[in-house]
Amino acid sequence: MAKVLIIGAGGVGNVVAKKCTQAQEVFSEILLASRTKDKCDAIATSTNHPLLTTAQVDANKVNEMVALINDFGPDILINVALPYQDLPIMEACLETGVHYLDTANYEPPEEAKFEYKWQWDYHQRYKQAGIMAVLGCGFDPGVTGVFTAYALKHYFDEIHYLDIVDCNAGDHGHPFATNFNPEINIREITQKGKYYENSNWVEVDPFSVHRSINYPEIGSRESYLLYHEELESLVKHIPTIKRARFWMTFSESYLTHLRVLQNVGLTSIEPIEYEGKQIVPLQFLKAVLPIPSSLGENYQGKTSIGCHIRGVKDGKPRTYYIYNNCDHAEAYEEVGAQAVAYTTGVPAMLGAMLVLTGKWKGEGVFNVEQLDPDPFLAKLGKYGLEWHELINNSEEFVD
Repeated sequence: MAKVLIIGAGGVGNVVAKKCTQAQEVFSEILLASRTKDKCDAIATSTNHPLLTTAQVDANKVNEMVALINDFGPDILINVALPYQDLPIMEACLETGVHYLDTANYEPPEEAKFEYKWQWDYHQRYKQAGIMAVLGCGFDPGVTGVFTAYALKHYFDEIHYLDIVDCNAGDHGHPFATNFNPEINIREITQKGKYYENSNWVEVDPFSVHRSINYPEIGSRESYLLYHEELESLVKHIPTIKRARFWMTFSESYLTHLRVLQNVGLTSIEPIEYEGKQIVPLQFLKAVLPIPSSLGENYQGKTSIGCHIRGVKDGKPRTYYIYNNCDHAEAYEEVGAQAVAYTTGVPAMLGAMLVLTGKWKGEGVFNVEQLDPDPFLAKLGKYGLEWHELINNSEEFVD
């Protein structure tokens, strides 16, 4: 039995908290904390569970985090706050000797640049402290890394080609909305696309490379090449990879809205002066868009996320496809969240469970593909994310 501290009370925080209450054999006490305590209280009220309590904390301030950790005494901290806050939260865990887990890598507020170097730099200090940090334990990144590690462990001697494919075929009824924090989402997708090939990173203009990809139970959807953070860690930890790419679907309506917003400057992160005050246009846009956690109630359709993998086993070529489909309406019925939040929150809870039960252990900083995939995938379906695999069935693979 262990205590868990969850930082962040958005859509993902809601899922993590509720999923932790479903695993009382592991999580004896759950504290949900955020800068806005009212959000935590709303989640606790909707959960109505005696294990779940709430607190207020500014995750940007290491001293406040340290005080909260010392007061509650958690065995692990699950960080589902903003990526800007990863480093102060990691500092607080280091100072207090508490295991750390997150779902997205650090990104400096003043620059749309997300990479692992800042967090990987903590490895020796975490190792010396005898604690563990698990990075990127959502779905993508997260389950996609576990899927790839599982494929390598059981089906390949070498993985050569990896295509991560992410489709949201859901409809929330809004003309334009993002499925997670609008500021982070829009910063991510408006950057140059990038993929790994033959030991080099190749950059392309945003949305310039796209093709139709078939998704199980959904059908063909136009998918766009983006840069996504797990590519960086996967090619580092699986050196036989010759090419790694990430694809995501966007509707034409979404792209039209995005182009208009870009053209009028509302996706910019450069501050401007308005009525004597400095404002960031993207932060203003975030304020007027629907809150992602509010999208779930009428959301219909499914997400489909998986890995197309090609390589060799016993000297013979092999293809392998492993994926999960998640239904928005079913996720909302269970925990009051849409599928994008659900598919991120469930793996975060499960990763914390594996650390606490000793199935995942180590001293230092780790990405999920460095850890044993078997206990994770053995429980993933039990907690709501069933997965499927196809071996040597390459008709629908990305070219």
